Amino acid sequence: MAPRRRSFQRPLGERRYRKMFVVAVEGTKTEPQYFAVFNGPTSIVRVHCISGSSASAPTRVLRRMREHLRKEELRAGDEAWLVVDKDHWTEAQLAELLAWSQKSESYGVALSNPKFEFWLLLHFDDGAGATSPTTCVARLRQYLPEYDKGLAGAELSRERISAAVARAKHRDTPPCADWPRSLGVTTVYRLVERILQSER
Repeated sequence: MAPRRRSFQRPLGERRYRKMFVVAVEGTKTEPQYFAVFNGPTSIVRVHCISGSSASAPTRVLRRMREHLRKEELRAGDEAWLVVDKDHWTEAQLAELLAWSQKSESYGVALSNPKFEFWLLLHFDDGAGATSPTTCVARLRQYLPEYDKGLAGAELSRERISAAVARAKHRDTPPCADWPRSLGVTTVYRLVERILQSER
C-alpha cells in the first residue's frame, strides 16, 4: 500500500486579514526589535520591518522599500513607512523621502532628530536636554542599563508606548509639515499612533 501524501495546500478562503505596516528602517537591530513588539498571536495588525546596514543612508532605505513594494504590493488598508534619523543627512536626501511619501495616502515618513534612541527615551521621560546622539544613548541607559543597539529585556508596555506618543506630540508643537528640524523632536509617534489606532 502506497504511503499517503500529505497535503500542504492552503485551505480555501484563508487569507491574510491583519492590516500590514511595511516599515523600512536604517538599523539592523534596534528598530526591528522595537517594531516587533506590535506583532503577537492576538494582534490584529502586522508590522513587517525591512532593515539594512547600520550605515544605511535614507536613500538606501527608500530603495529597499521600492524593491519590496515591487515584489509585494500593498493591499487595501496597508501602509508603508520609512523610519530614519536626521543625523548628518542633507535636506536634499530627506526631501526625496518626503516626495515619495506624498505619492500615496498609504505612505509615510517618520524621522527622529537626532536619532531613533530619542524616540525610545520618550518611553521613560520627556527627553528634555537630550539633544545629541551621545546624550540620547546615555539617558536611555539610565532606564535600560544593558542597552547597546538592542532592546533585549526592555519592557515596552502599551502604557509606556502611549506615554511616548503623548510626549512626542507635545514636543512636535506645532506639528512639522515635513520633518523635524529642531533637535529633540521625533515624528515616529505618527507611525506608532497609526498602528495603535488600527489595533482597536
